Amino acid sequence: MAELKNDRFLRALMRQPVDVTPVWMMRQAGRYLPEYRQTRQRAGSFMDLCGNPELACEVTLQPLARFPLDAAILFSDILTIPDAMGLGLYFEEGEGPRFKHPLRREKEILALGVPDPEQELKYVMDAVRLIRRELDGRVPLIGFSGSPWTLATYMVEGGSSKDFRTIKAMMYENPRLLDKLLATVAESVALYLNAQIQAGAQAVMIFDTWGGALTPDDYCHFSLQPMAQIIDALTRQHEDRKVPVILFTKNGGQWLEAMTDTGADALGLDWTTNLGDARRRVGDQVALQGNLDPSVLYASPEHIREQVAKVLASYGAGSGHVFNLGHGIHPGIKPENAGAMIAAVHELSRPYHR
Repeated sequence: MAELKNDRFLRALMRQPVDVTPVWMMRQAGRYLPEYRQTRQRAGSFMDLCGNPELACEVTLQPLARFPLDAAILFSDILTIPDAMGLGLYFEEGEGPRFKHPLRREKEILALGVPDPEQELKYVMDAVRLIRRELDGRVPLIGFSGSPWTLATYMVEGGSSKDFRTIKAMMYENPRLLDKLLATVAESVALYLNAQIQAGAQAVMIFDTWGGALTPDDYCHFSLQPMAQIIDALTRQHEDRKVPVILFTKNGGQWLEAMTDTGADALGLDWTTNLGDARRRVGDQVALQGNLDPSVLYASPEHIREQVAKVLASYGAGSGHVFNLGHGIHPGIKPENAGAMIAAVHELSRPYHR
C-alpha cells in the first residue's frame, strides 16, 4: 500500500499534533454533487450503485476531486448487513429503505445467520480494496457500519420509523428476544468492520442514528452495550498503524461519558451538543468529531465562515478535533458552499495548532 501523504485526520483522532484541524463530511459523496447524480443514473438504482465496486469507488473519490478533504469515506449503505441476512432491501421513491421480510416473529430472529463479509458482502470489500488503491495514499479511508440498535430498528420496523412502535414493543415485552437479535447483529458488524480493516480501511465509524430515541437506561443496555462489544472485538492495529474507532450517536450528547468508557478513540457529536462543554466533560480521553449544523451550508459563504469560526473557538486550542457536520450534508446544498466551509476550517484553525 502507498505511504499516506496526508495523515492529519488519523493524527487528530489519536490526539496528536496537527498543522490545521482536519475536515471531512458525513455523506460527502452524495446527491448535492451533480457528478454523483450522473453516476447514480448510470448505475440504475442506489443499491446497484452500492453493489458495483467500480462505481462505488468513483463516487467515493468525487468529493476529493473537488475539495481538499482530509479523509475519504467508503460509499455504501448502513443496511448492507440486514440485506445480506436475506431481509430483501429495496428503496421506495420518497419513502427511503424498506425490507420485504421484516423480523416480527421469534423463529425468524432465531434463524438469522451471520453473513460472511468476503462472501455475501464481498462487493463492499472489493470497493474498499479498489478505493485504497485509487487513493494512492492521498488521504485515509474510513470504513463504517450502522450500530446494532439502528440496524435492528430497520429490520423489525421494515423501514424508517418515527415512533419505533414495533421494536419498542418488543423491547418492553420480550427484551431477551431483542438481546438475541442485537447479539447476532453485533457479531455481524464486528466481522464486517474487521473485514473492511483487512481490506484497507484506516479508521472505522459506527453510526448510531436512532440511539437518541431511547431512555437513558435503555440506551445503555440496547444501544451502547452492543457497540462496546463490537469495539472490544475490533482489529485496532493494521499496516503498522493504529486503526481509530469513531462512535456517533445522533442526539446522544447526554451520554458522552458512558460512550467514552467503550474504548472508542473518538466521539462524533451532532449540533445539539456544545463542543466546548463536550471537551470539558471527556477531557483528553477521546477525540471529538463535529459538529456544524448541516443547515448552515444553506447560508452565504460569509455566514458559513462565521459559524465555522464559532465551532473552532468552542473546541479551542490543541489537537483532538476533527471538523465535521453534525449529521449528513443535505441534498440541496450548493457544492461551493461545502467548499467554503472546508476552506474556512483549514484557514481559521491554523492559530489553534501553534
